[in-house]
Amino acid sequence: SVLASDFGNLSAECRRMIKGGAEWLHMDVMDGHFVPNITMGAPILTCVHKGIPDIFMDCHMMVAQPEKWVNDIADAGGALYCFHLEATSDPISLIKAIHDRNMKAGVAISPDTPSTAITDEVGEKVDMLLVMTVYPGRGGQKFLDRCVPKVAELRARFPQKDIEVDGGVGPKTIDVCADAGFNVIVAGTAIFNAPNPEEVIQFLKDTVNTAQAKLAK
Repeated sequence: SVLASDFGNLSAECRRMIKGGAEWLHMDVMDGHFVPNITMGAPILTCVHKGIPDIFMDCHMMVAQPEKWVNDIADAGGALYCFHLEATSDPISLIKAIHDRNMKAGVAISPDTPSTAITDEVGEKVDMLLVMTVYPGRGGQKFLDRCVPKVAELRARFPQKDIEVDGGVGPKTIDVCADAGFNVIVAGTAIFNAPNPEEVIQFLKDTVNTAQAKLAK
């Protein structure tokens, strides 16, 4: 999660993480409406994409009216557009719009939203499900264990889907995430503030891969 990076050196920070083994860069887009914070938008993503053309930008859209920004994010080089279920009344049309722009579609749920809010139809049409383990809007929050059981339910319903965890994830919380069935891990401060980010990234990956192998048996 680039939310934890030095925004004054954003492209260099993204390169540093990719060099350290990160496969996706999680771009936290906040609008000051859906969440009480403002971070970055399409112009900044465009600059990052220009500097690192092959970057996979996992765009986490913590915005009101996520329908409005699909074209801007696609034009900026977004690879995955993840909207909040709580922010739209027509997720199916939004998923189609995202796919029409050749982006993967993701749907996110905040800590107080039950996993059952993701209908079978929505879950089947999206490429990724994101379970927030902190309240969206600020980095550096404490991991909320109570959100983890949602993953087992989603993993049972959608066994082949990417399921992402975001919020307070690091070496101390990765075991519970991996064992629950998450296979896409977002980490911010745990990596950017580490003396050796590549070691932390490898540790998180190894833990997830081991858990996924057990779950597959």
